[in-house]
Amino acid sequence: MWATRGTARAPIRGPLWRRSAVVPPASGSVVMATGIVSVALSVAGFAALSKVLMWLDVGVWLVLAAAFAGHALGDPRAWRAAADTPPALTAVAATTVLGTRLALFGWTNTACALLLLAAALWPVLLVRVTTRLRRRMPGAVFLVCVATQGLAVLTGQLALVDRGEWLAWTALSLYVLGLALYAVAFTRFDLRQVLTGAGDHWVAGGALAISAVAGSKLLASPVWTGTTHSALRLLTLVVLGCALGWYAVLAMGEVVRPRPRYDIRRWATVFPLGMTAAACLLVSTTAHVSWLGPLGRIQLWIATAAWTLTAAGLVRASTGWRAET
Repeated sequence: MWATRGTARAPIRGPLWRRSAVVPPASGSVVMATGIVSVALSVAGFAALSKVLMWLDVGVWLVLAAAFAGHALGDPRAWRAAADTPPALTAVAATTVLGTRLALFGWTNTACALLLLAAALWPVLLVRVTTRLRRRMPGAVFLVCVATQGLAVLTGQLALVDRGEWLAWTALSLYVLGLALYAVAFTRFDLRQVLTGAGDHWVAGGALAISAVAGSKLLASPVWTGTTHSALRLLTLVVLGCALGWYAVLAMGEVVRPRPRYDIRRWATVFPLGMTAAACLLVSTTAHVSWLGPLGRIQLWIATAAWTLTAAGLVRASTGWRAET
């Protein structure tokens, strides 16, 4: 199990903004990881377990949303400083992942509300983060892609529900932009993080996995036919293949250089594990590649085990939130 890092703190008491100051922006990855494992479990047919994680995810999202809002109102200068860093984009990504799960649950109106919230936050945070990118950054830099593709996934899911062609076109635009942002992030990523990262280095692969999920939503849409559909299918399979390649490289890095301690950034390891499983399961159906289904189920149980171990680490460390970013 990933052990806890350092000593635990007593909970900080006082006004909401003061308590929220110890909640790092990367905490949004808890919602991202829990939400996507719930999605993958739902796609694989494990409805009961998926619903348990979904309701847990709703609760965590509400707590974090209240904490971050309180921080923004109580200490706007510190909030703006945090908004300049890539982990701030977990607010967008987490909201879209939860929205996608609720859309699958049938709560379309709530999913639409979450899409509007994420869409309002996305340009503000994306501009602040991208204008401050530098060389040799940790894996969180790929959140510029993840947040954008999260919008593409949720928009694509709602397009399937409402049969809205304009939503499908919006999802396609976000999908292409997300891939472009991945290329930008890759030029800023420090490849040494594969052996030294604290957990968020896995987002290098997770960003491609969520891109493949976005592609699967586009493939499921009746809007795209003929040559366009074939091109989207090929691109989605290539993206998924690259995500699986990253999966192998990152897993080997963990074997070569084990990092057993718990860190809040380990939730950013669980997220790509769950997202890759979901990508394989979804692309298996929409691209008609049957062997991806069993592979996705194997990856799903790996992701579920990783979620359980990471949650146990969080419980052990949660006498008080610690900022470890």
